[in-house]
Amino acid sequence: MPPMTTSKMTPEQAARLSMAEQHDWYRRATSRRSMLRGGLVGAAAIAAAPALTAAPALAAGTPAPSGATAGGAALLARAERPAGSSVIPFARHVAYGADPSTSLSVTWQVPAPVDHPFIRIGHSPLDLGERIPATLSVLTTPFADISAVDSVPLVKPTQVEQYYLQARVEHLLPGRTYYYVVGHDGYDPAADPALDPARAVTTALTGRPEFTFTAFGDQGVTYDAVALANLIRAQKPAFHLHAGDLAYANSSGDGLITDSYDPRIWDSFLTQNELFAASIPWQAVVGNHEMEPWYSPDGYGGFFQRFAQPVEKRAYYSFTYGNVAFLALDANDVAYEFPANFGYSGGAQTKWLGRQLAGFRADRNIDFIVVYFHECAYSTTEEHASDGGVRAFWTPLFDKYTVDLVINGHNHVYERTDPLRAGKVTKGAPIGSTVNTPADGTTYVVAGSSGASLYQFPAADSYEGAVDHITSVDTWVRNSSGGKTPEVVDWSRVRYTGYALLTVDSEPGRHGKAPQLVLRGVNEYGNEIDRITIVRSA
Repeated sequence: MPPMTTSKMTPEQAARLSMAEQHDWYRRATSRRSMLRGGLVGAAAIAAAPALTAAPALAAGTPAPSGATAGGAALLARAERPAGSSVIPFARHVAYGADPSTSLSVTWQVPAPVDHPFIRIGHSPLDLGERIPATLSVLTTPFADISAVDSVPLVKPTQVEQYYLQARVEHLLPGRTYYYVVGHDGYDPAADPALDPARAVTTALTGRPEFTFTAFGDQGVTYDAVALANLIRAQKPAFHLHAGDLAYANSSGDGLITDSYDPRIWDSFLTQNELFAASIPWQAVVGNHEMEPWYSPDGYGGFFQRFAQPVEKRAYYSFTYGNVAFLALDANDVAYEFPANFGYSGGAQTKWLGRQLAGFRADRNIDFIVVYFHECAYSTTEEHASDGGVRAFWTPLFDKYTVDLVINGHNHVYERTDPLRAGKVTKGAPIGSTVNTPADGTTYVVAGSSGASLYQFPAADSYEGAVDHITSVDTWVRNSSGGKTPEVVDWSRVRYTGYALLTVDSEPGRHGKAPQLVLRGVNEYGNEIDRITIVRSA
């Protein structure tokens, strides 16, 4: 696909600018253009005072009025808008709120503006409660700035508008299954169940429960991605971690205003994943392909409309489930590979990470710490390998606070290291072994083979049923100049060139048995390719 020309900036010029500088340039350039219906380019959230009262146990959001958005972009004129009864919601996905045991967020799309969007939620599909208003946002992208993925140009209109809705629900009960439907004026599945079945979602358990979670990154829109989505459902996880590079709407992934881009790919991606994401909380982080300069100074304006975050409009956060703490990070902030957003937080994220890790390690209710983000600390693939920025800024903190498991994407393979401390192997961890984090160090897993095209290793694959362990691998690490520094490593224990996900069973430990995390790599066909157990004992 050819690069976009509307911005009249060359890739070389864009590469010299930060994400914020590119966005500022773009806003000034597009403000001089006459947009359809006089709207402005970018993400604009619609907000107004609530028109309906939520049930006492469920928090209200804000409904969407007719007319102009807060950012100045006008919606379809009333005469041009379809009747609410003909606008069908799609692409539902749920996520945890600030407290996974009591709060949830539901996000969905509609193909046209609607009046008074809402969610109904209750303990039974037959008793869904009152309407809880939702917030409607619009992402507007000029067609001149779109590289159509199917090479078929739009006939009408001259811009793409995507309508996203979010509802945040609070004051729920822990460990309870709720049922919900979404709607708007003219479309209410509670009044007419034939319109749409209620989806089920369960809040987090408290205490020290047994539970399963799954993880992967780098999915895209492919038939292999569909297979992996089905595989998630088969694992019956409490929730799913997505380690970035979700839809690949921004196909280049360099965070440049000149990248090839088609926002409509997000529609296909979210619809593809509704099969599991409408009921299984989906905790996503940004990858390099989520840097979209068209919408905000940090490039995440579109992402935040599509994925509700526990901390509003912040790309890093934490949550706990049982005796396990999870930290979701934005590695674009520290990765040497992508200058566009390098250092954009001014060090705030790394300081926050240190505080969070210290707090979790001091919490007697937390046994394990799991960290997940996109760019890899340790990988041997020929495409991206390891990133020295991640190692420099974050792995010393992982060592200091004995992080148990780090999950990455970015490299489109499955790979697991032996336990590491200060980048050195402390002990071999063949398939089926047990790692004691305080004594042995942190285990790193790359689970980036969930649907996008696969990468290659410089060494032979080695996985359960086909072990071919070698003592050293010739690879490289991204340096601070953006180049590649060769290195020979001995920490690559499991390598699998195929589609797979990571499944983790958390067992809290009872009757004198130590708590443990059982890690299983599972390929596209449901076969186990890796297994180790992580424990914590003095």
